[in-house]
Amino acid sequence: MIKKLALAALVLALGSVTALAADFNGKWTADVPGRNGNTQTTTFTFTVDATAMTVTGTVTGRMGDMPITNGKVTADTISFDVVRNFNGNSITISYAGKADGDTIKFTRTFAGGGAAPGGSGGPPPPVEFTATRAPAGAPAPPATQ
Repeated sequence: MIKKLALAALVLALGSVTALAADFNGKWTADVPGRNGNTQTTTFTFTVDATAMTVTGTVTGRMGDMPITNGKVTADTISFDVVRNFNGNSITISYAGKADGDTIKFTRTFAGGGAAPGGSGGPPPPVEFTATRAPAGAPAPPATQ
């Protein structure tokens, strides 16, 4: 009897943890702040491997699709990198976010390459923005020029 009760408690506890996990799968869109106060619509497409707690996918913006690397998920947080090459310099753009329903509040930081694209004197400060889950079947927004 005690074993059955302990097993039931364990199943309930594990079910509660699973219920708290955010569902990052699918497309998310955000107007990401850029240089001179301009924003750029960016689409994030995530595929989560719940067993490995990893995420793969793409980040799509005006420079096209870039693959996600080093993707990780835990409960309601997600983190990943996108590596871009500019004039022989490799720049890693790191994203860290926390889900709240159908939104993810992200912080984006730059590392490597000495300066951000078009900038000078080192990487720009971190930028915060919010992504919203795209409706099912919604196409990605067109790339802006």
